[in-house]
Amino acid sequence: MNSTITGTTMPTLQVELAPGESVYCQTHAMAWMTDDVQMDTSTGGGLFSGLKRSLSGGSFFVTTYTARGAVPSRLAFAPRFPGHILPFKLAAGESLICRKETFLVAETGVTLEMAFQQRLGASFFGGEGFILQRVTGPGTVWLDLSGEVVTEDLQPGQRLLVHAGHVGIITPSLQFDIQRVRGVRNMIFGGEGIFLATLTGPGKAWLQSMPILNLAESIAHYLPNQEARDATAGGVIGGIVGNILRGQ
Repeated sequence: MNSTITGTTMPTLQVELAPGESVYCQTHAMAWMTDDVQMDTSTGGGLFSGLKRSLSGGSFFVTTYTARGAVPSRLAFAPRFPGHILPFKLAAGESLICRKETFLVAETGVTLEMAFQQRLGASFFGGEGFILQRVTGPGTVWLDLSGEVVTEDLQPGQRLLVHAGHVGIITPSLQFDIQRVRGVRNMIFGGEGIFLATLTGPGKAWLQSMPILNLAESIAHYLPNQEARDATAGGVIGGIVGNILRGQ
């Protein structure tokens, strides 16, 4: 299997599969493919597997693409928003924790499941940005982050406070929690919300500069009237809730 990432702010992942090789993705990710690629849409491991992905904000179904020709097959995947595609080659049992919309495509040896939070507060107060998934090897997985990507290597005991939407990918060794913003005026007038994520080392984090929800809110300010802005904001929130219920 060979892969190439092309483009800049709107990248495309192109994969060349040898006969018999396969990759899979959640719905709405494949862009184009040669006609000798076989598509197979399923729950990816039975009803329970589909339900677990739905609970983590993913799609109930996954689609597997397999090269069935006598020569290598080609297909391409494209993210829905400007950003960067990052490849990770995971060893057997090696995992990464990522946001629900980050997963793009993976080899069939990689498992995708819900990542349960060790601390209850992270689940309740983290917001939409903290619906997390776990990808586990062996195999290569391609993850998609929005905007520019900044990596942080945290030493044991080192802490980093992060706005919820900017957390993209973390290693499982990072301790993940939620902390209230200090100071009443900061909470009310600071504009950063009431809670921030707390990442405590050791471990590595990949942070994204342009959370999708922030982008939608910024665009809404340029709509012609308040009713349109309110409708857009409501549509964004409603779409998020709807996607979770539909498992997309």
